[in-house]
Amino acid sequence: MGNICECVGWDAEHAGDWEQALSDCDAIVNLAGASIADARWTSARKRVLLSSRLLATKALVSASARLARKPSVLINASGVGFYGASDDRLLDEHSEGGKGFLSELCAAWEAEANVSHALGVRVVCLRIGLVLERKGGALSRMALPFQLFIGGPVMPGTQWVSWIHRADLVGLIEWAMSNEKVSGPVNAVAPNPTTISEFCGALGEVLKRPSWLPVPEFILKLGLGELGSVMTTGQRVVPVRAQSGGYRFHYPFLKEALRAIFERV
Repeated sequence: MGNICECVGWDAEHAGDWEQALSDCDAIVNLAGASIADARWTSARKRVLLSSRLLATKALVSASARLARKPSVLINASGVGFYGASDDRLLDEHSEGGKGFLSELCAAWEAEANVSHALGVRVVCLRIGLVLERKGGALSRMALPFQLFIGGPVMPGTQWVSWIHRADLVGLIEWAMSNEKVSGPVNAVAPNPTTISEFCGALGEVLKRPSWLPVPEFILKLGLGELGSVMTTGQRVVPVRAQSGGYRFHYPFLKEALRAIFERV
């Protein structure tokens, strides 16, 4: 018998019939939130980024509180932006949060999810890195200039990229659902972060294209403002909790992850 998928429309700002769909759920996986990189971070855009995450999470937590049978676990998205801009330090789940809008957004998002603790629900906050998949997300945008022979790294080139293949993100979600000992923050990144220069070099190699045209830092900051500043910094994040908890990555190395994406039939 195949799996049955039921689609239910919902409203993150109001209670409604959609809440009944949660009554038979063992787990809630919440990945809702407007895209970080789709627009310049104006005051209005920041409000959208915050509200789309906090209201959705609050709605799910509030709905869970009204259920006679509550889900056993809430797996809630967060991001490696929690750690803020950093140098070459390795950052694990015990590292402190950083400063700036993105760090504050992630911290507030996790705090909203952690309200579920009081309901007896296990909470896992996945601090997700750059998700690699051919269609959609940042990788498709990064690949386009290379395919047009005008690809290159975002300067200064030394900033760290903590990435994860989408198959491993799905794998970590499944692992977190089934492993009752896992709670709190989990870094959803591959165990081998890389610099943006190395990342773009590997991407060019896999696509058989040169990586020769660097994107100047001032151009990004001029065009994208605060968002541009985030793109010229990074975090060197490692998945200590996942590895110590027994999760085995399908794609621990960047080139093999990129080859699996772009060279598959």
